[in-house]
Amino acid sequence: MAKLDQTRSKTSLGFDPNELSQRYEKEREKRIRPDAEAQYLQISNDSPFSNKYLEEDPYSKKLERAPLKDEREVIIVGGGWVGMLTATRLIQNGIRDLRIVESGSDFGGTWYWNRYPGAQCDIESYSYLPLLEETGYMPKLRFSYAAEIYEHAQRIGKHFDLYKDAVFQTWVTELRWLAEDSMWLVSTNRGDEMRARHICLGTGPVNRPRLPGIPGVEKFKGHSFHTCRWDYEYTGGDSEGGLIGLADKTVGIIGTGATAVQCIPALGEWAKQLYVFQRTPSSVDARNNAETDQRWAASLKPGWQKERQKKFGEAFLGGSIDPAFIDDGWTRLTRNLLDLTKKAEGEIDDLMQLADFKTMEEIRNLVDDTVKNPETAGKLKAYYNQFCKRPTFNDFYLNTFNRSNVELIDVSSSQGVEAINEKGIIANGKGYKLDCIIYASGFEITSSYERRLGIPIFGIDNKSIYEHWQEGMRTMHGLMVSGFPNLYLCGGGFVFQLGANYAHGIDVQAGHIAYTISQLCNRGIKSANVSIDAEERWIADQLQASGSGIFLGGSPDTCTPGYYNQEGTAKRYRNVKRETYGKGVGAYIKLLRQWREDGDLKGLDLD
Repeated sequence: MAKLDQTRSKTSLGFDPNELSQRYEKEREKRIRPDAEAQYLQISNDSPFSNKYLEEDPYSKKLERAPLKDEREVIIVGGGWVGMLTATRLIQNGIRDLRIVESGSDFGGTWYWNRYPGAQCDIESYSYLPLLEETGYMPKLRFSYAAEIYEHAQRIGKHFDLYKDAVFQTWVTELRWLAEDSMWLVSTNRGDEMRARHICLGTGPVNRPRLPGIPGVEKFKGHSFHTCRWDYEYTGGDSEGGLIGLADKTVGIIGTGATAVQCIPALGEWAKQLYVFQRTPSSVDARNNAETDQRWAASLKPGWQKERQKKFGEAFLGGSIDPAFIDDGWTRLTRNLLDLTKKAEGEIDDLMQLADFKTMEEIRNLVDDTVKNPETAGKLKAYYNQFCKRPTFNDFYLNTFNRSNVELIDVSSSQGVEAINEKGIIANGKGYKLDCIIYASGFEITSSYERRLGIPIFGIDNKSIYEHWQEGMRTMHGLMVSGFPNLYLCGGGFVFQLGANYAHGIDVQAGHIAYTISQLCNRGIKSANVSIDAEERWIADQLQASGSGIFLGGSPDTCTPGYYNQEGTAKRYRNVKRETYGKGVGAYIKLLRQWREDGDLKGLDLD
């Protein structure tokens, strides 16, 4: 304990842990809103402000086709990474009779819609972009930009011949189990009435834009758009910049999360005047992007990507640091933890908090080193644990606030922008006349599953899945639900606790789903329903494992409000335990592998 006490001293650490704890609490309390998730609008056909984010596609013309009335073995809902990986793994397991239903006009999911300038993956592309070995592709940069990522989605679609099995610009409007036929009826906005033995829900966690419910938001007479529907007809340019249409425009952007951190540098470069409205600053670490080393790429052995994903997951969740990731921002916290562990003895929670303080102090020092105006620098410093909000990495963001045409408007004291009127934004009692408002408010990540998915789902005895989940999500393995045979969830909020690399987590799930479906088909089984006992056993395991996660999912009791913690409230967030697996991706892989090796499809009632 003496050694631990020494590490806690201001002299040895360079900061006072007690002072930081008090500052964190103060900053959190200042931002807590009683309306929590209710502060955001629900996308609706009834609202002229929000309905354009339902079915409108600004990047493609409307595709005309006749309604489908046919039958498939598997229908996959969603054509992003989740749907594409599920389809690929099904094909590799001998299941070719499938169809992908996608609301966009092409594959890509988030990477079809996200075309804002500066859009980039924040997990290294060698681990994040799926199926690199299978498609024979090596990313140009360690952290790929959106255009390259979208191209890779198309590459996967072509390589595995997925286009012939896809219908685009199509929204599923209802899923209903037909017990007499052991089939699912799939209804869509196109008048389709398709049937399928198995349904894979692959909509992912970032399929529904989050819109701010600011008073008067629909009154603005200027131009406005959400970052996930970037309007290049208005701004000019493309994802690489050149926003010449903003040269004579005064622009306001609401939000300073991961998306805003990436696009604000371009806005600051091209807009006549840019106002950045910030409630809570992001932690912004250095990106240090680089071109792919071709000699390194040529030296890789078969199986390199899965091994790299495995090592990244282990390092991120507190394991030993692989030299290949020593300069990765995601593992900085682990490095600091391991360093403190060598110097001190004590409880892991105490050491973890000290490591987090150290990490965030380094990030705050970067603000001071970069931003010339001390007042602005102070507003840009994040005072919370690193994973209360998704960390960001960018080499241009902080420097943008050194521009004379860029002004940071801190709205933390009023817990956000006060109002919007015909002319612009009202913040801190002052009006800002704007030509354009850009909403960088992200996606709905942890709102209710019913709201995020937006699809009525009726299982045995016409019971709604959302009724089954009234007290929290209930599943087996995070993938199948009692009372809803042959229905598979992939890529929901569950995979967040598996690690920062979402693409790896969903690939693990996709492989397991593909195995299960192939086994049912090979054995001639028409219906597989999770037993109540199996679901209860999994929930018990979830509740036990939920306390094991160290890094992701900030506590509503200690974290600044954000989407990881239900905007700082515990009301529903505690139920999300049942969606997560706190032991990490390695333990999850081992658990699923053992289930497959047992070979008896334990927990499923078969017909």
